[in-house]
Amino acid sequence: MDTTRLDKAIAASMAHEVNWSRSPDGEPWGVHQTDPAPWNRLFGSVHERGGVSGAIWQHGKPVTSWGEPGRADLTFSVAKTYLALLAGVAQAQGLLPDVHEPVGARIKGIGFDDAHNGKVTWHHLLQQTSEWTGECFGIPDHVDHYRNLDFAPPTGGTKGDKRPLNTPGTYWEYNDVRINQLSLALLHLFRRPLPEVFAEFIACPAGVSDGWAWRGYDHAWVEIDGQRMQSVPGGTHWGGGISISANDQARIGKILQGNGFANGRQILTEGWVRAMRTPCPIAPFYGYLVWLNHARRIFPTVPESSYFALGAGGQYTFIQPETELVVVVRWLDDAHAGTLFGEVLAALS
Repeated sequence: MDTTRLDKAIAASMAHEVNWSRSPDGEPWGVHQTDPAPWNRLFGSVHERGGVSGAIWQHGKPVTSWGEPGRADLTFSVAKTYLALLAGVAQAQGLLPDVHEPVGARIKGIGFDDAHNGKVTWHHLLQQTSEWTGECFGIPDHVDHYRNLDFAPPTGGTKGDKRPLNTPGTYWEYNDVRINQLSLALLHLFRRPLPEVFAEFIACPAGVSDGWAWRGYDHAWVEIDGQRMQSVPGGTHWGGGISISANDQARIGKILQGNGFANGRQILTEGWVRAMRTPCPIAPFYGYLVWLNHARRIFPTVPESSYFALGAGGQYTFIQPETELVVVVRWLDDAHAGTLFGEVLAALS
């Protein structure tokens, strides 16, 4: 290990904090502020953030950490990847035997019953090619039409404008309303609150601390089997989402780095982890709710085999399979992420 190079990389990350306000009451803060009215507001609780923090694990063991690695902070869209982990749990339990089966074949009455949405499969939702249309807890899918992202091709439209829908499976779009619809479908599949499932089958086996929470929108409640349950979002676009520490994110990242194993236990099948890393044919930079470094397009500084859970506000879980490396960093200016991962990889190789 080149400790000098590693220390310099960490110091550089701490010098390049994202330009968001640390308070949700300040600007800029969050993603919702760029949405068209009346959806440019929060529907769930949020809290103040810390500064740049991170944790590095290699070969299944902690290497170092910086900032406030034990502070639980909002992850934004890193929570999408956690939904993919829950879908893997559902498959292992026999609740989701075929990802190519239409969601409406098992889940009735929540928006997968008409001719168009009836064609949407779990596979489509996990790859963000579903073209599902409708409202999820009052937020319509078109709020995220034409959404531009740093790591995806430009959309050629104005965010929030309705665009013509395509056949499910034929068009890729990063759309948080559809992600929330996936979460709602998983809730009905498990028939248990997803935070309970996540705790039992992901967090506890991985050794995650008790300091995390997964919260939904204030009005996102449904009744299943006579019990009132809150549906949780796959991010913090409109509030809520997962609040968790960098240390605990690294423990969850270790599950993926370990091909489904952590602490001597098989948490996910190796086949499911491979499926998560399999490129979407029409968007090869994306798998099952993870970003892939296809053709080294996202980060030229690291190998093509690297993949990531990403969230707004500079949230990253970077996984490099060959070197068995997991790097978590929070609240980092996106422009400096590639340099950090490349320097860490070089220092530990």
